Amino acid sequence: MANHGVLFLDELPEFKKHVLEVLRQPLEDGRVSISRSLMSLTYPSRFMLVAAMNPCPCGYLGDPLHPCSCTPVMVQRYRSRISGPLLDRIDIHIEVPAVKYRDLADRSEGESSRDIGSRVERAREVQRDRFRGSKVHSNAQMTPRFIKKFCEPDAAGSRMLELVTDRLGLSARSYSRILKVARTIADLDGSDAVREQHVSEAIQYRSLDRKVSS
Repeated sequence: MANHGVLFLDELPEFKKHVLEVLRQPLEDGRVSISRSLMSLTYPSRFMLVAAMNPCPCGYLGDPLHPCSCTPVMVQRYRSRISGPLLDRIDIHIEVPAVKYRDLADRSEGESSRDIGSRVERAREVQRDRFRGSKVHSNAQMTPRFIKKFCEPDAAGSRMLELVTDRLGLSARSYSRILKVARTIADLDGSDAVREQHVSEAIQYRSLDRKVSS
């Protein structure tokens, strides 16, 4: 039912593990196959997955004001409910710290939704031109051939990516997703090339990879 829409899963680790593992096929292939004794059916299932989870069972790990009551074993058991192969298929995972009162009460104007929307639309137009004539419509759908053609970072970005990949032991799938996110960041920046700062920002959006590796 979420085909061409958004599938939002709150409290991600609370879902049964076999339910989460079933998401791997649609996230990778954009379709769901259901096999029964007499027939097999395939449904289109290309959606944007958005998920939320606490940093630990009590929710206070890393909070500067509230002590965490969880043991390292409890934290590891909680996070292990999300498998590495599933995390590999999620393009961006970031930490969202608690918002302080002064930020909640701040009435200063930030970037407007209209300005952000215009910037996103310009980036989407760039991608439509980039993939015109192919079955790919956005950076997220790039195949390895397109990744090699359009996501090659500059020399400094390549060195950074090599260092991080070796240090964290990133999978080939995580490596490809970093490149695709970096390409999108470059598009939003109005840059034809994927530069070191775009790669650096994309790496920062893989926070759970860093925790799993450490």
